[in-house]
Amino acid sequence: MPRPRFVAVAGNIGAGKSSLVKWLHQTFGLTPFFEPQDENPYLADFYGDMKRWAYSSQLFFLVQRFRMHREMERGLLAPDSTLRGVVQDRTIFEDAEIFAAHHHEVGNIDDRDWRTYSDLYGSLRDELAPPDLMIYLRCPMPALKKRIKLRGRSYEAAIPTTYLKALDRLYEGWFARYDLSPTLILDTSELDYVTQLFDRHALIGEIERRIA
Repeated sequence: MPRPRFVAVAGNIGAGKSSLVKWLHQTFGLTPFFEPQDENPYLADFYGDMKRWAYSSQLFFLVQRFRMHREMERGLLAPDSTLRGVVQDRTIFEDAEIFAAHHHEVGNIDDRDWRTYSDLYGSLRDELAPPDLMIYLRCPMPALKKRIKLRGRSYEAAIPTTYLKALDRLYEGWFARYDLSPTLILDTSELDYVTQLFDRHALIGEIERRIA
């Protein structure tokens, strides 16, 4: 029996990560692990006052993502595991190297807190095995904004375009230097990309080859 695989899905807010995770679950039988957005007790406050709540919010995500990653590893490596594989909606790498890094860049996380956060991230990252495949969703700004509006999360309504653009720049930089596992880039610019793209046998074959 092939070893169960760990697939990670990365991308900006509104890029379509959750839709892809659900599709990978349905198509390949991968067990989904979704981003703990709704569990973050700081999130609504954060979107109202990023400077006050950025550090607290990012610490929450970092610790939760580490726990999720560990849970996936334990499930995959257990001798009696029945998992065909797992798929994760956003990774610990993105939390630190994109979202937290942005808030340090703009001064929402000061230098002292950033050093503490970075030390913690480095220690946690060194304890984790990388995914077998990293799928990066690339999406233009108009499509991102339209998806965010359509899904109607109240705490996302006031996200500034400048924030999304800053994240997009950091995503591109992070992905360009990411070398921990094989990668696959998907363009999700079409709003109905799930039905238009993911029914194609070519994509199924591409993912199968990369996780074989």
